[in-house]
Amino acid sequence: MKYIKLYTILSALLFTFGCQESSKILHPTFAEHIAPIVHRSCTPCHKPQQIGHFDLITYQDVVSQKDQIWFTISNRIMPPWPADIHYTEFIGQNTLTDEEIKLFKIWIDNSCPQGDTSHLPSYTISPERSFLGKPDYVIPVIPTHIEGNFSDQFLLIKVPFELPSDTFIRAVEFVPGNTKVVHHVNGDMVKFTNEKKKNVFDGTLVSNMVLDSTIVLAYQKIGLLHDDGSFPILSKSVVNYLPGVIAQQYPDGIGGWKAFKKNAFVLSDLHYGPSLENTWDSSYINIFLSKTHPDRPLKEFQMGTLGISPIVPPLIIPPNTVKKYTTRTTLQETISVLTINPHMHLLGKSFKAYALKPNGDTIRLIHIPKWNFNWQFFYTFKKMIVIPKGSTIIVEGEFDNTEDNPFNPFHPPRVVKDNKGSMRTTDEMFQFIVTYLPYRKGDEDFSLERN
Repeated sequence: MKYIKLYTILSALLFTFGCQESSKILHPTFAEHIAPIVHRSCTPCHKPQQIGHFDLITYQDVVSQKDQIWFTISNRIMPPWPADIHYTEFIGQNTLTDEEIKLFKIWIDNSCPQGDTSHLPSYTISPERSFLGKPDYVIPVIPTHIEGNFSDQFLLIKVPFELPSDTFIRAVEFVPGNTKVVHHVNGDMVKFTNEKKKNVFDGTLVSNMVLDSTIVLAYQKIGLLHDDGSFPILSKSVVNYLPGVIAQQYPDGIGGWKAFKKNAFVLSDLHYGPSLENTWDSSYINIFLSKTHPDRPLKEFQMGTLGISPIVPPLIIPPNTVKKYTTRTTLQETISVLTINPHMHLLGKSFKAYALKPNGDTIRLIHIPKWNFNWQFFYTFKKMIVIPKGSTIIVEGEFDNTEDNPFNPFHPPRVVKDNKGSMRTTDEMFQFIVTYLPYRKGDEDFSLERN
C-alpha cells in the first residue's frame, strides 16, 4: 500500500512538472522566451552600427526575419561560434542549445505570439560601437579610399594620439568602419620620447606596403621615427582585428601596455579585401585605460606560416585534393596559456590543436570541425591552461582545394600555397598564435573572466 501511495504521489508530481515544462515548450512567446535568447546571442552584432546587416532587437525586427533566423540557427550557421564546445570551452562562447532551437521552431509554427509585453527584458543600446563598453578614448583612423578593382590592398597606417600623461592601457579595440572590405589588422604601438618628437601628427599617415618596400622607408614616410631619426619604443601586437574578433581584456594585473603622452598605433598590414565598387572606410580605435599597474606582461608565439615551427609537408595544396598538414613545437618552459588564435584562408576545412605532455597525456586546446573564413576568433580560456615544459603542441589542418568547396576562389581549382607568408586572400595560411604567461603557481585555478 505504501509503495502504491508513493508511486501515485510521484506520478502526480511528474505529471504536474511535465505539464509545466510542456506549457513552456508548447506556448513560447517573444516577450518571455524568445527575446532573452535574441538579446543574448543575436543583438550584440545585430544592432545599429554593428556588423549585422539588419537589427534584431524588437519583436517587429525578429518577426520580419523569422525565416532567415530559422534557417541559420537550424543549420548552426548563427550565432557564429566555429569551435567545438564539446572539445574545449572558452569565455564568451555564443551558441544555442538544442532546446532553444526547438523553442524557436515552436514559436514560429505558432505564428510568433508576442505575449505580455510587460515581461519583455530591458535592453539598452549603447551609443558606442564597442563590445567592451564605453571607451576612455576614441581615436579615428584616417579615412581610406578603396578602388573597385577587385584587388587586395595592404596599407601601413599611422594612427597618432596624445594623452594628458603617461598611463596604462588594458585593452585596445579596432572598430571597422566598412565591414564589407576590412578583412584584418595587425597593429603595434610606438611610444615617443617627449623631447625627441615635437609633432606626432607629422608625415603622410599612410604608406602602400607594395610601393614602400622597406620598413625604414615606410616608417620615415609616415613619421614614425623621432625627429633625430632614432626609433621610438615599440609594443608589439597591441591592436588586432579579424572577422568576428572581440578585443581581449584580461583581469587587472595581466597584460596591458604602458603609454606615453605622445604615441601612435602602427597598423602594419591593414588589409582591405577585393571590392567591385569604389568605396570608403572610416575605422577607428577604442582605448580602455587600466586602473592598476599590470605586473604580468603577455608573451606570444606563432606556429606555422611565418612562425617558429615548419608546416609538414610544406603548404602547397594541389588542385582537386583534400589534404592534411601539421605543425608542432616542443616547449622549453612551462607556460600558462590565456588566448589562442587559429588562422587559415578560404581553403581551410578543419583545424585542431592540442598538446601532448611528456607523460603522454593530452591537453585539449581547440577543435574547429568546419572552418569558416568569415569568422575567426581569438579564443580565451575560462581558466589558464597550464602546459608543462617538454610538452609538444601539435596543430592539424585540413584544406579543401576542390570544386566542392564553395569558398574556393579558383574555378577550376589551381595550385595554392602560402607564397612566403603572403596575406592575400587567394593565397593560403596555416597559423596558430598562442598568447601566454610564464607559469606561476596557482595559474591553473586563475579565472580569466573579468568581474
